Amino acid sequence: MTVSPCQSSCSTPCADPASSCRPNQDASIPRGPTPPPTTPHTLVGGHAAGPLLLSDTPLSFWGGVDAASGTVIDQTHPLVGASLGGAVLAIPRGRGSCSGSLVLLELVVAGRAPAALVLQDADQILALGAIVADAIFSRRIPVIVLGSRFASLPASGDVEIDDARLVVRSTGGSPRRVVAPLAPCLDTLRLSAADDALLAGARGPGVAQAMAINRSVAALYGAEAFVDITQVHLDGVFYTGPAGLRVVQHFAALGARVAVPTTLNALSVDLDNWRALGIDATLGLESTKLAEAYLAMGANEKSMTCAPYLLPSAPALGDQVAWGESNAVVFANSVLGARTQKYPDLLDLCIALTGRAPLAGVHVEANRAPTLALRLAPALAAVDDPLLYPLLGYFLGQAAGTRVPIVYGLEARHPAPSDLKALAAAFGTTSSSPMFHVEGVTPEAPRGRFPEPSGAALITPADLLGAWRTLNAGASGRTPVSVVALGNPHLALDEFEQLAALVEGKTRGGPRVLITAGRAITAQAEDAGYTAPLEGFGAEIIHDMCWCFVPRAGESGIVKTDDTHLVTNSAKYAHYGPGIVGRPVLLTNLAACVDAAVAGTVDVRPPPWLGAAAVEVQP
Repeated sequence: MTVSPCQSSCSTPCADPASSCRPNQDASIPRGPTPPPTTPHTLVGGHAAGPLLLSDTPLSFWGGVDAASGTVIDQTHPLVGASLGGAVLAIPRGRGSCSGSLVLLELVVAGRAPAALVLQDADQILALGAIVADAIFSRRIPVIVLGSRFASLPASGDVEIDDARLVVRSTGGSPRRVVAPLAPCLDTLRLSAADDALLAGARGPGVAQAMAINRSVAALYGAEAFVDITQVHLDGVFYTGPAGLRVVQHFAALGARVAVPTTLNALSVDLDNWRALGIDATLGLESTKLAEAYLAMGANEKSMTCAPYLLPSAPALGDQVAWGESNAVVFANSVLGARTQKYPDLLDLCIALTGRAPLAGVHVEANRAPTLALRLAPALAAVDDPLLYPLLGYFLGQAAGTRVPIVYGLEARHPAPSDLKALAAAFGTTSSSPMFHVEGVTPEAPRGRFPEPSGAALITPADLLGAWRTLNAGASGRTPVSVVALGNPHLALDEFEQLAALVEGKTRGGPRVLITAGRAITAQAEDAGYTAPLEGFGAEIIHDMCWCFVPRAGESGIVKTDDTHLVTNSAKYAHYGPGIVGRPVLLTNLAACVDAAVAGTVDVRPPPWLGAAAVEVQP
């Protein structure tokens, strides 16, 4: 396997120029783009050839690419509808979900993957999928980083890649362009005696193989050592296909056990009720096998939530942890002040089995300092609408890219846990960064720690209106609703309380109200008296699974063939949902979701606080 830490314009080898090579910049926050590395290099070596498929927009493989066919399903992406199979896919980087590694793994093993990935910036999530495909299944696709040379790629053509160079022949007979050398990189990783013992099989062959994968990816992060972690949250507990299941069963069959407390993400099904919910039997049975394999390795059977920060086991400020699931990673770093990279699915399992994580990125204090400063416009700072937070997170993620942003202008607000959850989930959907700061709100950005630079970029109502329009594309005026989809990420206790108050004295109309939530939080809500009003309203609470894993609309199941529109208060689900279930998903606030459940329609008009441009005459 050809995997090594990258060479770049930094003096220290690193895979992400926005993290590992950045000095502590508490006093000076750059506002321009972080420059990519200038030296082309390989993340995963190999040989490939195919037609060039180019986009300058980052792509999340999970939720953006169908794991069975290799077709782009992200309705907001320029490549939507394109087939990736056999093409050399050139994108700046991935974005959003930690589960892109699983989707790429499924595509490689099924023979429907791109022939190679050509990236502008290093992306460990996508690289991990290629590394596991090689390590477990002996299937390899190259993953190449071009840095500043990415901009020179033609719009179309043919590409050949080997371990030393990349050759592009443009459509139309233009002269070929050669990028060489594709530099192999020096391995600066120092292993402790305990690390060497794990590699040598001290805890069995499964842990030894996990440590070998861990070591390969640590090199991609530019880590010089590993760090002990206190807990892991495993993201890839949902079923993407047979390859992911085989990997987890492989480690379980070798007798591997987790080395630290380990929680599980949401599953693809409610383990107790998937048959009653009309979920396909194959999905139900395979998902159950996947959960059982993780439990056999010692994971917490009472977790199964995409919001582990709501559990009593949530980490504290400064704790070194290893979490998957993009919204959980962002919340842990930003709101709790714990330290975790945005770990790819299956690498989180390797870390759980070894108890060791690469000491790089935001595990390092200096790399947690903000590198992008933005201020909320005064008109937005005064808005009293919870819809502000998912729209802000969605826009902030787009603006940040790989950088760690800080937002000024919210210090007088006191966001509820659910507000910060919505912000973190939306940010994790559109960003490659693992964290943000909000001055005076998040724990590592008390007022005055990071002085606001003069001329910080302003976030305006027009910016958030753009996000609103993206997430409500194709609908206007009074629009019929079939399903009210709540709990992405899983519903928090304060959201249960808000919902109970909102439905009081109201009668549900035609739309079904479906809530996904963790069992532990539902039990708290029941004890507090919040679930009884919801049951009286006709809402249904679904456990273990999350909306992001609801299968495509069909004759039976949670979303049905004759359903029209879904409505949600989650920017994350409004982004991913249309591609996942094949139905439009509209975004509004929680109160309007309840009103839609009563009336059977939702008024798809931007709220007036989004500015004069939002006040439109709708049919």
